[in-house]
Amino acid sequence: MTLDRRRFIAAASAVVACPAVARASTVTDGAGRTVAVPRSVERVFPAGPPAAIVLYTLAPETLLGWPRANRAEELAYLDPVIGSRPEVGRLTGRGNTTNLETLLQLRPDLIVDVGSVARTFVETADRIQAQTGLPYALLDGRFDRIAESYRLLGALTGRVARGEDLARRCEDVVRTCLSRIATVPPASRPRVYYARGPRGLETGLGGSINVETIEFMGARNVAGDTRGGLATVSLEQVLAWDPDVIVTIDRTFASTVRDDPAWRGVTAVRQGRVHLSPKLPFGWVDFPPSINRIPGLLWLGKILYPSLFPEDLRAVTRDFYAAFYHRTPDEAGIDAVLDGRG
Repeated sequence: MTLDRRRFIAAASAVVACPAVARASTVTDGAGRTVAVPRSVERVFPAGPPAAIVLYTLAPETLLGWPRANRAEELAYLDPVIGSRPEVGRLTGRGNTTNLETLLQLRPDLIVDVGSVARTFVETADRIQAQTGLPYALLDGRFDRIAESYRLLGALTGRVARGEDLARRCEDVVRTCLSRIATVPPASRPRVYYARGPRGLETGLGGSINVETIEFMGARNVAGDTRGGLATVSLEQVLAWDPDVIVTIDRTFASTVRDDPAWRGVTAVRQGRVHLSPKLPFGWVDFPPSINRIPGLLWLGKILYPSLFPEDLRAVTRDFYAAFYHRTPDEAGIDAVLDGRG
């Protein structure tokens, strides 16, 4: 089975600004809440980084701003006008910085959050919606809900065709990956340690959103026996786990671990299987966990099951960025992405 590359190329310049069309007056969001659909959606406030990325890919012209201003190296991969819109803070997650007064001054038609749909986030959405009178939609941020969330956001913003197109692109990649790894016996799947931080000693426990795609690709997360989120572990524990592969998002750790005598007892280090994830403009495995993880599936496939994933990652990068980020990177830009810079 091969990826349909033409589906990526077809919308390479599609920064769609579809007019509002007749549609349902309410939708059921990812948390099961009933949300009023605005008559026209021209200004949307993203509650956090995952929401900003999803919104940028589907309806960039509506994005009021970014939870954190994009750095120059990130802007190189985004539409320059939309990518340079101001920092507006965030309503949810760590370091929420936007108050209701500031939010109302921005005059959004809609608030969108993408991530957890647990009770805490539902209560936050309900409270802010009641206090501001603004519709607030929660989209389920779990990786296997990406297509569903695109369709929901398309319905909310009156951009149904664009939402359906992006949903199907994501489904194509997921279907391809799942069909290939299904042929690998469980006992033959690699044991993977996910390393965060300059010392590599922060990792994602079983079920953590930070390692969701690693587990989705059938790898055995060595920290997965304990369920939870992020956790700090000892080097002794990593040595005991002795992973076959290490995936990291930290450039400092990736550049020093091979020469660190304390890590030489780890099979992945001895065999040169420490892989630095791409992260421009957004991380392919994590940070933040959003649509940027779709090309990350194919990157993980090549490092975990190289014989099953013949894709040219340069072509994957070029096509995905054109279709989703509205900008086609040049060869030097692709080099920087695949080298893990940023």
